[in-house]
Amino acid sequence: MTRHYTSHLYRISARLIHPATRGAWLLTVFLVLQLSCAAIAAEDNVRVVEDQTGFTLENGVISARVSKQSGNLVSLTYQHVEMLDQGFGGSSGGYWSHDVSRERRVACVTIDPKTNGGQRAEVSIKGFFDGRVLARPGGGIVTADIEMRYALARGDSALYAYCIFSHPTNYAATSVGEARFCAKLNDAIFDWMTVDSNRNMEAITAYDWDHGTVLNFDEARRMNTGTYQGGVEHKYDYAADQFNTPAWGWSSSAHNIGIWFINPSVEYLSGGPTKVELCAHRDCTFTDDLNAPAPPCLLNYWRSSHYGGSICSIAQGEAWTKVIGPFLIYCNAAAGHDAMWKDALERAGRESAAWPYHWVNGIDYPHRHERGTVSGQLALHDPQAPGLQASNYLVGLSAPAYVAPVVFNRFRNFNPPAGAMGGETAGANGMRSSPETNSYPFWNSEENRRRFLFRRGMFGPQGVDWQNDAKHYEFWVRGAADGSFSIPNVRPGEYTLHAIADGVLGEFVLSNVTVTAGGKLDLGKLAWQPVRYGQQLWDIGIPNRTAGEFFEGNDYYHWGWYVQYPRLFPHDVNYVIGKSDFRKDWFFEQVPHDEDLSDTNAAEPGRSTTWSIAFNLGAPPGGTAILRLAICGVGTRQIAVNVNGQSAGRVTNLVYNATINRDGIEGSWSEHDLSFDATLMKAGSNVLTLTIPGGSLTSGVMYDYLRLELNSGQPCAARGQEQTARN
Repeated sequence: MTRHYTSHLYRISARLIHPATRGAWLLTVFLVLQLSCAAIAAEDNVRVVEDQTGFTLENGVISARVSKQSGNLVSLTYQHVEMLDQGFGGSSGGYWSHDVSRERRVACVTIDPKTNGGQRAEVSIKGFFDGRVLARPGGGIVTADIEMRYALARGDSALYAYCIFSHPTNYAATSVGEARFCAKLNDAIFDWMTVDSNRNMEAITAYDWDHGTVLNFDEARRMNTGTYQGGVEHKYDYAADQFNTPAWGWSSSAHNIGIWFINPSVEYLSGGPTKVELCAHRDCTFTDDLNAPAPPCLLNYWRSSHYGGSICSIAQGEAWTKVIGPFLIYCNAAAGHDAMWKDALERAGRESAAWPYHWVNGIDYPHRHERGTVSGQLALHDPQAPGLQASNYLVGLSAPAYVAPVVFNRFRNFNPPAGAMGGETAGANGMRSSPETNSYPFWNSEENRRRFLFRRGMFGPQGVDWQNDAKHYEFWVRGAADGSFSIPNVRPGEYTLHAIADGVLGEFVLSNVTVTAGGKLDLGKLAWQPVRYGQQLWDIGIPNRTAGEFFEGNDYYHWGWYVQYPRLFPHDVNYVIGKSDFRKDWFFEQVPHDEDLSDTNAAEPGRSTTWSIAFNLGAPPGGTAILRLAICGVGTRQIAVNVNGQSAGRVTNLVYNATINRDGIEGSWSEHDLSFDATLMKAGSNVLTLTIPGGSLTSGVMYDYLRLELNSGQPCAARGQEQTARN
């Protein structure tokens, strides 16, 4: 900039200033410009101010205050505006689920801006496990050392946050419960929430929430005031697929400023490219206080029990560490909410290209030259579908499937907080607290404790694969239309390669993929022939791991579709192969049928629901028929299958994944194959029925895809044989 102005001034001086004094004049101007530019640069330099209780990182754009006691982000200002909620207690501001408030604690500056000309600063607060059990409500218990770091660059409006868990070999077995970073925001500033193009909207107010009517879940209330009066607010309506949500946040209509979370990589998150998590909502305070604070929230989850959950269990004597982040807390300003969101998405793209960050040091975080690349091309071939054009290839590397270690320590005297289980277990196994006493009589039963903890990854053994692994890193990319892919920046190690694609039932799996530091592994062409058990007779839907293609599946993110079901399908679903259209005639969730149409609060149970599938066969079949059900949402115990009025068996090994009651469209996915005697079918008209039991309106099932195959060359399976299942 100085060179540009000096050249411009020289041209002016050539005409206006006498040659004898021109040189001295230009030197004076040059020095003034240099000093001015230096002053401007100095204003953007990062500074760290340390005192007895915390650190303040500032650069003239934002200022962040970090507590030495807890590691919390207690203040974040942008353009002199406080972005965070400043309420009292440990649940205001920005905080991780697991606290570093240990007896032995170290707080220090890990990147000193004095050594790099004010370019970057970073602070660290590390708590060492001292035998005490410390965690925030819902965070569970973890026996590990925990370090939290925050970093800021010159002139930047983004604060980087990350957390490092370390479990040395001399620590006891442990497991990680709910684990995320939460930022509660300044309610006086932020009024607009953006998750994606469908959830980009003015939010309810704290007043609206406090004066709402509680429905079938504590987190669901019907609004009696405000913009959305008559509608229902449910925090899970703002959950999203993390792989497809690079930036989400809140913005201000009055101030035209925004705050966003940005994950530059998903390698440290759980569950791969189909994992759905909470992202943003208004804080759900479960109280009768009509003036309770309910600030806007942003969440970045890396391990939870949501939508099937994930598991992070560590055995005694096992050395384990995991780095969560760094991710961005990004502040910006623009003329309008969409402009701010667009800017945040653009910033997310730049951060993804810069990953892994060169400035992260001193922990288990390989830099780019210490990582490898894996490439190849999937060659899809299905003899029964020669013209198959798969789309949306997702290819990834995960740890090989394993069995999680048994962890059942410190829970025998555990008393769960009020409301901790009611919403998650209602309709699945009947466990619910007493509203009068908030007591949990079932908790005195060893079997009930084991069941509860098993479902939350605290007790095992449990099988773990890419869908529910939170312990290891995963590396996923979107492949090209021709099946080619390249997975960059992979940590060295042993992996299993997975691939899924829209239009293909099942997945491709390749074991024993070794990644080395700096290596470029080309796997070449990989033949992918999807599993078929016999000739396909019919199918319904699209195998894509969601129920989104079915009726109302594109509008799933609203509370109470299970209340609307009996109004939309008063006679339940009666689907005719070759005539019906699954986009209009197959509802996206099969749920108990509420016969009381006045029940708009989902308070009453529903009757059992039977869906029928009518189809024709040209000749009497023999051999074995295989009903293949790909399921992405489970709230029921079983599905009974009948063919032409006779039992063909039951699907029973369904694992609850809290997708229907959390208004989702994709939870943990599994395939259930039910074999039955093909002679139950006949030439001409046939009817196959699927029946779920009555119960809570959310105790149903979501199908991803259904297919009936016929293997006429194998012996008949016994009628009523239970299904096999694959996750």
